Amino acid sequence: LKLGEGHRVDLLVRKPQVCDQINEQRRNPLHLSEFEFPALVRATTDPAEAFADAQYMCHAVPVQFSRAALTEVKPHIAPDMPILSLSKGIEQGSLSLMCDLLGNIVGDEHPMAFLSGPAFAREIAAELATAVVIASHTPGLAAEFGAILSSDVFRCYYTPDVIGVEVGGAVKNVIAIAAGMCEGLGLGTNAMAALVTRGCSETRRLALALGASAVTIGGLSGVGDTFGTCFGPLSRNRQVGVRLGQGESLREILASSNEVAEGVATSLSVVELIKQNDRSYRLDLKFPILFGVAEILQGKRTPREGLLALMTMPLRIED
Repeated sequence: LKLGEGHRVDLLVRKPQVCDQINEQRRNPLHLSEFEFPALVRATTDPAEAFADAQYMCHAVPVQFSRAALTEVKPHIAPDMPILSLSKGIEQGSLSLMCDLLGNIVGDEHPMAFLSGPAFAREIAAELATAVVIASHTPGLAAEFGAILSSDVFRCYYTPDVIGVEVGGAVKNVIAIAAGMCEGLGLGTNAMAALVTRGCSETRRLALALGASAVTIGGLSGVGDTFGTCFGPLSRNRQVGVRLGQGESLREILASSNEVAEGVATSLSVVELIKQNDRSYRLDLKFPILFGVAEILQGKRTPREGLLALMTMPLRIED
């Protein structure tokens, strides 16, 4: 946020000790502790205090925990308070994107917007150049949030295509796991480039089946976020894939990490979402990467078996 222009930010946190350290030492002891919070940021564990004078709400809870978190704070959300979701993924069980999940909690007519794009927290904190896209069905809301958040190093574009932005932000985490496995197996740059490119095609197919625009998938929330996640060193999902490719089990990887890799839960959900919304014959041939990652995470194939199977698929026209 443009904190230098007088915007105060209240962080609603769960752990009292984290809250105290943010307020007293201006740092989060669990994440990016080397960066200091601006003076206008304060933390609280009390929802009533956090929402007391709030004009806007930003939601940044992982998707699988979002329903419980939003239900807890719902009594404090004013009917006209705009909400910006920063969460990316598909809820297990309901197969809800964040736009559906948020609408279930606060109502579909509530002013909501959804941010996505290649935006790693560490680089934003270091004030490195970043561009994202904000989507909303509420007229003018995406541009309103963009004006609040944008600076010389953080640029916000906007679009009405909520589904496209949501699908791009969710599916790229699954593609990143596949890209990480490709690296962990040492399959080379050619294989990595082919896998990520074909992964973007699968994202586009799903987005179109859900009614989104192909233009959105070719933008920051689709291709942009996929490239950043697959080729950059900061992605948790990519690191999960690297470690799988190097022979570690998924259980070992998840047990050793304090951070959430959304792609693990999203992978199984995206396969079910495809089955519900695309009635094509042989979906495993239409979405081989997304189906393949799910099989690997379920232990039905090894990473090497799964990725090398992509090289023996029937030849076809590139689309």
